Amino acid sequence: MSNKESAKKTIIVSLLLCAVCSIVVSTAAVLLKPAQQANKSLDFKRNILMAAGLLDAELPVETQFEQVVTKIVDLDSGKFTDQFDIESFDQRKSSGDSALSTSLSGAEDLAKIARRENFAKVYLIEGEQGVETVILPIKGYGLWSTLYGFIALDADMNSIVGMGFYEHGETPGLGGEIDNPSWKAQWVGKKVYADTGAIAVEVVKGKVNPQASSAQHQIDGLSGATLTSRGVSNLMRFWLGEGGYASFLQNLKNGEA
Repeated sequence: MSNKESAKKTIIVSLLLCAVCSIVVSTAAVLLKPAQQANKSLDFKRNILMAAGLLDAELPVETQFEQVVTKIVDLDSGKFTDQFDIESFDQRKSSGDSALSTSLSGAEDLAKIARRENFAKVYLIEGEQGVETVILPIKGYGLWSTLYGFIALDADMNSIVGMGFYEHGETPGLGGEIDNPSWKAQWVGKKVYADTGAIAVEVVKGKVNPQASSAQHQIDGLSGATLTSRGVSNLMRFWLGEGGYASFLQNLKNGEA
């Protein structure tokens, strides 16, 4: 057999092998996609429950999530809307749609997100007296990445029940300490708003002085992660302010949402 024929056969075998591998990989991706989406949805619900302080590791997430009521809010009016199907509405995707989002100027864009979606999914825990806890999606830029998470507020729409981020790309051991349970625990019981109504919650530089009157609004800064700490403060100021959920929270508190 000539070298030319040998090389030709090698190329043919290589091409066939590549084709077979491509088919196997593509088929696996298609078959695994439903399972991947189900796991993603389950993790999303787990993070909502965790932010609300309701996650029980001994019980199925889906069973626990049955107590959560999901609604969509028009952020401009601060009221619920039935304009969209709750199951299919993709809030994250809508932020890139000019028809469903608003461009933010530099002064407005505290969270560095460029565009704010006009509608948001919110999650409610209801009791006999009405809404007991509201869980709000939040996002904003840290040092290296956009942080995606939830903040949960008590029935007074001011006291923090819990907070956590489910997706980010911050530096492990530094900004990545936003995942540290002990740091997240500091948020519980803190107040978002001052008596004047101004947003007061913030991540400070260094440690919080427990004797200071402002301590009820403050969380320890992340050591070596000033920009991530600042990013968290800024995204809180944005989403809990007039450009975010402020009008909705007031309406909800007044029973007018």
